[in-house]
Amino acid sequence: MRFKRIPYRLIGITTAALIAAGCGEKPPAMASHTPEVGVVTLASVAVPVTSELTGRTSAFLDAQVRARVDGIVLRREFTEGSVVKAGQRLYKIDPAPYIAQLNNAKASFAKAQANLVSTTAQADRYKVLVASNAVSKQDYDNAVAALGQAEADVAAAKAAIDAAQINLGHTDVTAPVSGQTGISQVTPGAYVQAAQATWMATVQQLDPMYVDLTQSSLDGLRLRRQIQEGRLSTSGPNAAKVTLILEDGRVYPEQGRLQFSDVTVDPSTGSVTVRAIFPNKDRVLLPGMFVRARFEEGVNPNALVVPVQGVTHDQKGTALAMVVGKDNKVAMRPLVTSGTHGQNWVVESGLNPGDRVIVEGIDKARPGMDVKAVPAHLPEAPASAAGA
Repeated sequence: MRFKRIPYRLIGITTAALIAAGCGEKPPAMASHTPEVGVVTLASVAVPVTSELTGRTSAFLDAQVRARVDGIVLRREFTEGSVVKAGQRLYKIDPAPYIAQLNNAKASFAKAQANLVSTTAQADRYKVLVASNAVSKQDYDNAVAALGQAEADVAAAKAAIDAAQINLGHTDVTAPVSGQTGISQVTPGAYVQAAQATWMATVQQLDPMYVDLTQSSLDGLRLRRQIQEGRLSTSGPNAAKVTLILEDGRVYPEQGRLQFSDVTVDPSTGSVTVRAIFPNKDRVLLPGMFVRARFEEGVNPNALVVPVQGVTHDQKGTALAMVVGKDNKVAMRPLVTSGTHGQNWVVESGLNPGDRVIVEGIDKARPGMDVKAVPAHLPEAPASAAGA
């Protein structure tokens, strides 16, 4: 019979295992140890309640320059895109027809005044004659009526002069407000009409600038309820600071303030309009730009925050956290979060003050197992992240 040779190394390992088993000891590979995890003990902190809304910019003043008389545009007296002052002349409409109307009104006024002198004198004579029965009462009454009509003609002629002067003044098309002009909608030689209110140009005041944001009525209702319940404290919408994020993702350097929140809900979208105002000295903001605004609605004095390292999500998107209990056993907690504050999640429910949340060594912990909890050493958040 032929025997196989067993390697001496295998014999040594087997012998050591048998000796350890006989002495009641476990092999090194089978020796159990309690994993160590880093935890954060939760405590209530004051956290500002912020909202981020989308919207568009609009000019502080937006005035459309339109024709108020009919006529031919003789010339344009501004440069497109330039800044103009209120009352500055932008266009000149042919004034010749309106000069003729004014002269005609003045002539009618002179004629009416001459007629008034004649009828006044006749009424005065008839007043003396009717007392001595030299003229009939009817003739005197007719003279008084003619005097009243002459006075009315004078008043009508004076009003016609005023109207003619107003129309003549409208041939000078002026800027209604101070601001920056846009594209000219008409050129010299164009015919404009008052009845059609021909659009000629637009003047917009761009400093300051409005930002019209859209907020769902549900968010506004939740905010009011939190204030009524005492969970939030606020100093009023006028004191709320607003930060603007431009289309390229950069933060606008100037801070704005809330103007008002509309009280009417749009039935088609279920939203309300929130208006903010921003300085715009450098003309960075232009009307119609899409922006995002982040503003502080109030302060939650009893918020619970958990570092982002300690919150995971399942396949359904539910936020989860692992908590070390008093018996040093791990438990899984589903969370309801309301957003982030710096490098932390703001937790609405699922955790309580004093809970120890695992933020380091999460991969070594499993629900139900024993762990050794030690204070976690978290890196300090950058200044930009802390102020986010």
